[in-house]
Amino acid sequence: MTAIDLNADLGETVDGVATADDEAMFAVISSASIACGGHAGDAPSMRAAVERAGRFAVAVGAHPSYPDRANFGRLAMSIDAADLEAAVSAQLAALAAAGAGIRYVKPHGALYHAVSADPAQARAVARAVAALSDRLGRALPILGMPGAIVDAAAEVGLPFVLEAFLDRGYRADGTLVPRAEPGALLSDAAVVAQRALRLAQTGEVEAVDGTVLTTDAASLCVHGDSPSAVAMARAVRTALDDAGVDVRAPW
Repeated sequence: MTAIDLNADLGETVDGVATADDEAMFAVISSASIACGGHAGDAPSMRAAVERAGRFAVAVGAHPSYPDRANFGRLAMSIDAADLEAAVSAQLAALAAAGAGIRYVKPHGALYHAVSADPAQARAVARAVAALSDRLGRALPILGMPGAIVDAAAEVGLPFVLEAFLDRGYRADGTLVPRAEPGALLSDAAVVAQRALRLAQTGEVEAVDGTVLTTDAASLCVHGDSPSAVAMARAVRTALDDAGVDVRAPW
């Protein structure tokens, strides 16, 4: 039976206000990447996420970002590698302190893209994850897209797991269409569900120009803060279940 992980970025509370319907999303996913204070999230939201994960048997991942709450972590930052490592380490520690049994780490927003392109930032993030792995006594996988982070993870003995996005447009080179450009965001639940099936069954996804890309992604992401996130996630889960795809966390 084909198996795939379905993840969502959740716990993204800003000034005490949730940006997603976490309760509904946790009910249909297998892994949740939880904001841990860099771009969003606070101690109560992290504890709530841990509680929901337990109720719905969802694996908890850490979702650290640049320390940039003002811009929701979506703007690139020029930051010293040591400072970035410290910022990510602090965020991982905060989620662990909320009671999370962290199973993987997925950088957020601009940091997610930076660690694909910038070896220094990739190594800083990998070192922070490796330090937590050492404390836990198990190697935490890093979830992301191809690039510098793959080698950085390998250098410190961490697994890397490839991710694909269901609600984001792809360019022909395999990178994501920037959010400000046409075709960046998908919102049609039926289209996204069919995209998930194709990725799970054939490893293919169509770029905005019609190019067919191939990927070995083991995890599929629906962003929790998208306006139609719940409808998309439910449609994806139904389509995968109906097709006999085993939706489960790989960690």
